[in-house]
Amino acid sequence: MADKGGMDKAKGKAKEVAGKVTGDRKQEFEGKADQARGEAKKVRGKAEERARKARGSMPEGPKDPM
Repeated sequence: MADKGGMDKAKGKAKEVAGKVTGDRKQEFEGKADQARGEAKKVRGKAEERARKARGSMPEGPKDPM
């Protein structure tokens, strides 16, 4: 998932356009679904990155008094 959904979005746009040109509503819908999947991956990647940064900036827990 290195591209964070970019390939899904590009593939989806191509499918959507091809579906519109050929009048294939199913292909057009699949393209829109692929684009949505790509956007979801992008959002998930950003959330994971924010979580990693937040974990890294948190202070250490209490030290063992023993």
